[in-house]
Amino acid sequence: MPDNNDMKKMLSEMEFRNREYMITHLSYDREMEFYQSVKMGNIEETMRLFKPLTSEGLGTLSEDPLRNMKYHLIITIAFVTRYCIEGGLPMEQAYNLSDLYIQRVDKCSSQKDVESIHREVVDEYVHTMNRLHNDRLLPKPIVTCIDYIYDNLHSKITLDDLADITSLSAPYLSKLFHREMGITIKQYILRKKVEAAENLLKFSDYPCSSISQYLGFGTESHFISVFKNCTKTTPKEYRERFFRTRWGDRSDKK
Repeated sequence: MPDNNDMKKMLSEMEFRNREYMITHLSYDREMEFYQSVKMGNIEETMRLFKPLTSEGLGTLSEDPLRNMKYHLIITIAFVTRYCIEGGLPMEQAYNLSDLYIQRVDKCSSQKDVESIHREVVDEYVHTMNRLHNDRLLPKPIVTCIDYIYDNLHSKITLDDLADITSLSAPYLSKLFHREMGITIKQYILRKKVEAAENLLKFSDYPCSSISQYLGFGTESHFISVFKNCTKTTPKEYRERFFRTRWGDRSDKK
């Protein structure tokens, strides 16, 4: 096993080589948008964000092209599985799908086979989540609001904005939303912003001030207050507890 100095040297060499050959990785935000769209069962958005395993920016995990694709697909399956579990997919169903696909990936003998499974995996999970979300049929104006909120979490969203896109009066939409969803529009928006903040705290190193600004909170103190009210912990405490740890633990499968 390489010691710290060897590891630093290897990382420095890799960074230099990547700069020399202009090798970059896909942006974190775009990658998380993809997994979030699968989680929400948003088929159209998932297809828009889908990138083949031969795309530039995925990074090199193995010098062997086929093995490199297999590694990336296994990582994709792991992330998609965890996101879908968080989105409400039963854990055993999610893990059974994951195990099945990873076993098939392991047996692939060509890049074409890996690409085929990649598309099948994404298609299966996003359609499964779409059916899950549609099991409870909601009125079209509510679905329109939910989609708009999801697409605009980084902005300030008002009741008037939602009334405009649904062609309903603000008072009527407010009552309809509360009746169907069990919470107010404001509560729903804040809950979704907090869920987005949880992902950023777990899987990025953005400071709380940047997350607050990105999600459209007026001040960082307001963001902290809302986050603590929803999660019973501060953003700092949440990051210390969950930062980049959840994907590596499959003990909850047992």
